[in-house]
Amino acid sequence: MSMKTRKRLMTAGKAVILTLFLLNVILPLYWMVITSFKTNAEIVNVHEITYFLKTFTLENYIDLFKQYDYGTMLKNSVVMSVTTGVVVTVFAIFGGYGMARYRFKGKGAMNLFFLLTQMVPGILVTIPIYVLYSKIGLINTAPGLIILFVIGNIPFTSITMRSFFERIPASLEEAAWVDGCSRMQGIVKIVLPVMLPGIVSVFIFAFIGAWNDLMTGTIFISSSKLWTIPVGLKSMIGKYSVPWGTLMAGGVMAMLPTTIMFVFMQKYIVEGMTAGSVKE
Repeated sequence: MSMKTRKRLMTAGKAVILTLFLLNVILPLYWMVITSFKTNAEIVNVHEITYFLKTFTLENYIDLFKQYDYGTMLKNSVVMSVTTGVVVTVFAIFGGYGMARYRFKGKGAMNLFFLLTQMVPGILVTIPIYVLYSKIGLINTAPGLIILFVIGNIPFTSITMRSFFERIPASLEEAAWVDGCSRMQGIVKIVLPVMLPGIVSVFIFAFIGAWNDLMTGTIFISSSKLWTIPVGLKSMIGKYSVPWGTLMAGGVMAMLPTTIMFVFMQKYIVEGMTAGSVKE
């Protein structure tokens, strides 16, 4: 076998693998979208599975808001996710700056502890946290859920922000100090604008973590008025029946905010992932 033929076979093999991977990602999304626009009769008809729409309808989306109060779920998810993203980003900026710019005893141990927390399954600490929450009255409250989201995201995002701060020359801040800026002014006016891609990346990570969370909301929230979208969609699955059309409509609606966010912020996300090519 010639080298040219071997290269062609390798290229064809890579194309097949990538195509299969792409179909594995796209087909479930396609099925969810078209199912959300099907009638219930078309969905449950096991004798004739339709891969394309026969009858277009919006009744699943109408039922989603009328019967399941999806508007409240959407509001709860937006408020909790945005709050989590903002709070986590602020804490991560200060935590990352401290780890990158200051030398103190136990710094290495703290970094190791932050990394180890990412290896511990969240379910292991759920019972102690639940007992603690029940004693201080944070069960079934929005602030209690937000606190859990924030605590769960701070270690990883702080480490991430530390790496961004380490890539920025300290001489930029020192020049600002010479010009009369305080340390805080140097951070706000000089460092943070340069770190915008990293800040956006951290915010999106925390936002999506809170937006997609199911386990925490299911355990700590019982009132339907405080349900987030994942918890609300889970509640639609009954013991004897599942409103597939409405459930798929809820999935499509839940996917839209994060999709729009990635479309408009992908530039910053890519810059944040590739930042730091220039070092002091």
